[in-house]
Amino acid sequence: MNLLLILPIAIPLTAATIALLFRKSSFVQRATGVVGMVALLASVIYLTWQTYTDGIQAVQLGDWAAPFGITLVMDLLSAAMLVITAIMGLLVSIYSLYDIDKVKEQYYYYPLLHILLIGINGSFLTGDLFNLYVWFEVMLISSFILLALGNRKTQLQGAVKYVIINLVSSLVFLFGVAMVYGMTGTLNMADLAVKIGEVENTGLVTAVSMIFIVSFGIKAAIFPLFFWLPASYHTPPVAVSAIFGGLLTKVGVYALIRVFTLIFTHDIGYTHTILIWVAGFTMVCGVLGAAAQMEFRKVLSFHIVSQIGYMIMGLAFNTKLGLMGAIFYIIHNILAKSNLFLISGIAQKLTGTFELKQLGGLYRQYPWLAVLFLISAFALAGFPPLSGFWAKLSLVKAGLEIEQYVITGVAILVGLLTLFSMVKIWSYAFWMPMEEENKSEQFGKMKLMGAGGLNLLVTPVIALAAIIIIVGLFAEPFLSFCMLAAEQLLNPELYIESVLGES
Repeated sequence: MNLLLILPIAIPLTAATIALLFRKSSFVQRATGVVGMVALLASVIYLTWQTYTDGIQAVQLGDWAAPFGITLVMDLLSAAMLVITAIMGLLVSIYSLYDIDKVKEQYYYYPLLHILLIGINGSFLTGDLFNLYVWFEVMLISSFILLALGNRKTQLQGAVKYVIINLVSSLVFLFGVAMVYGMTGTLNMADLAVKIGEVENTGLVTAVSMIFIVSFGIKAAIFPLFFWLPASYHTPPVAVSAIFGGLLTKVGVYALIRVFTLIFTHDIGYTHTILIWVAGFTMVCGVLGAAAQMEFRKVLSFHIVSQIGYMIMGLAFNTKLGLMGAIFYIIHNILAKSNLFLISGIAQKLTGTFELKQLGGLYRQYPWLAVLFLISAFALAGFPPLSGFWAKLSLVKAGLEIEQYVITGVAILVGLLTLFSMVKIWSYAFWMPMEEENKSEQFGKMKLMGAGGLNLLVTPVIALAAIIIIVGLFAEPFLSFCMLAAEQLLNPELYIESVLGES
């Protein structure tokens, strides 16, 4: 029993409480935002090391034995997700020091950011389906307010669409939870993995698994359930867009990976074939939507959808290499996608717009920003030797090994179309000269920002770009870690024994 598993939940809860108690102090709000994230990162790194060396960690809270108590479980997949979440939380909190003004701070930005991480971390750690529903609701409440932070018309429109579709997702999820409990009498995921195989009506189990595909698919923004994301993720402050674009859909992907490697493994030929089709359409629809956009963050929002397809493809293959590729792809995409959102915010701060046709000339004025953009853009498109190359190579190799030639070809084609979108951003925002009437306005905004503000925005971007390069150049240990995580997923007995053995 490892009681330290509560730290990824307790630390942001403590930070949120302090920020609320000192809500009138901008200094305390900001300091709590950064220090809380540092403490969170330190705790999850330690827990990851424990999990890597000692095996899957589990704890039963409330002094109730599994499957009746509240179970927290940390395997290598959970560990990877917690570490990347803490990294993003820290870097976004630094970015927020300039991006989030005092007015937005007064509307509880920093407490809400910590509460959002409570929901995300709880989702990664929970060993119970109903508690997963609870953590989803924590995420939904905090993310809805963060999305509307600023009270602009476009934000409110996006927030309403976001909350309505996610409420539908929650209702579908709750219905699925009720069905599972009715069939098995348990909601503990380890116990479910044992008892779901005892259900005689396998057709009903398959039907219930489709409910979970719909519910988690909405949160992951898979085809055809993704329409809410491009309508909302480009509207909030950039720091919020970055944390949303990097993490929120990945929680849905994580949930799909968890239940379709641990619980719903009885009819893989049917369920995973559906996932392959979903992955293909998600990739294609997302990248085509991105190609049609001319606003920086809208292009990136559609690419969130497109990239989710690669992760679902790895899950659908249901092989060690496929799952390894999916896990590595999640980590890579969080880094690259979040960094591109942060870069879009710097471009907007310097020029006053997100519209590609009104940007222009950034390469000549700010060559360092162009380099940082190219690192993340090339990683997203899969250029060697950056992180995205190894992620896509793993998935392509996994597809070829099991003779899934069509979806593998789609993945390669979508990679080329991703490059097209990145080149479009480069051409309009960085390479083409800025129109004369915008130059004086740009210079004025640069003076208004000052060197200190620019440094706060650039530091997280440089850090993420460095991580992308490091993961690409020294990919072997990261790939090995993801391979071990995939092996754990394909050997659910380890998870089951770690949880039920605690009773």
